Amino acid sequence: MTDTLTEADIQTELAQMGTLREAIAHAIVGQEAVVEQLLIGLLAGGHCLLEGVPGLGKTLLVRSLGQALDLQFRRVQFTPDLMPSDIIGTEILEEDHGTGHRSFKFQRGPVFTNLLLADELNRTPPKTQAALLEAMQERTVSYAGVTHALPQPFFVLATQNPLEQAGTYPLPEAQLDRFLLHVQVEYPSEAEERDILLQTTGTARAEVPQVMHGDAVLALQARVREVHLGEDLLDWITRLVRASRPHPDAPAEVRQWVKWGAGPRAGQSLVLASKARALLHGRLAASREDIVALAAPVMRHRLLLSFAAEAEQKTADDVIAALLRGVPFAAR
Repeated sequence: MTDTLTEADIQTELAQMGTLREAIAHAIVGQEAVVEQLLIGLLAGGHCLLEGVPGLGKTLLVRSLGQALDLQFRRVQFTPDLMPSDIIGTEILEEDHGTGHRSFKFQRGPVFTNLLLADELNRTPPKTQAALLEAMQERTVSYAGVTHALPQPFFVLATQNPLEQAGTYPLPEAQLDRFLLHVQVEYPSEAEERDILLQTTGTARAEVPQVMHGDAVLALQARVREVHLGEDLLDWITRLVRASRPHPDAPAEVRQWVKWGAGPRAGQSLVLASKARALLHGRLAASREDIVALAAPVMRHRLLLSFAAEAEQKTADDVIAALLRGVPFAAR
């Protein structure tokens, strides 16, 4: 692999992403935008949070991605009684039957994998949710004073139900900020829903072929960082993120609807995600279109709305749309 991107490299490596899309399509009907955002998260080396009402195929989508990748895949069903040790692991007492010597050994939990499906993450209390914080940010787990490295690549795909659903706990802001993208899974179209009924009520089962291994994922993640993003786009991303914070010069919608704006990690995420989207579309440079397409998935979970916004039934997406309209893009 060379240090510089070439058109041949792009076409060869992205052909694998096309094959990966096709593999997922064996089990998933529609949801092209959701699949694309998951692949962007994979390319950018970030984690994704999928939100949607029960029954929209969130778990099936993540499981299909895991089946298509030649990576170790584990699923944790988050429940109210789940403990942190059920995720990161715990120490067990072992005895050498020959010498009678006893010692503690760290028994690794399911977080020691390449692709972790944290299913219904917001159904477990914050104490257990927080067990993922270090793993998601540092790619390590610390236990009893010892730091254990996680396998590479490491990718968390979490699902959650809307907070209006019974038995859910809001994710802490610190943990939300660790997710590169907050992906909203919507209801399918009428034609897609008909296809879902047809495919899931017959005798045939959809088989997802395994099409990509870990080295290819790491190579593509390295390629993403080589994609060019112009100074004018970097300036615009900086202004967008800073404009999301309430201050006297912020847009009127932000001053009225936002209690707490996005931090610097939002800008980092938007840069990486835009580069990943450009690469996914076969381009060597990110564009304004990439930023517009990803501003909402990157920022919607990083804005804390005010009571005024809730009273007016405004969402984070409404604020982001106002930012995209109100923050000028001035090409150099």
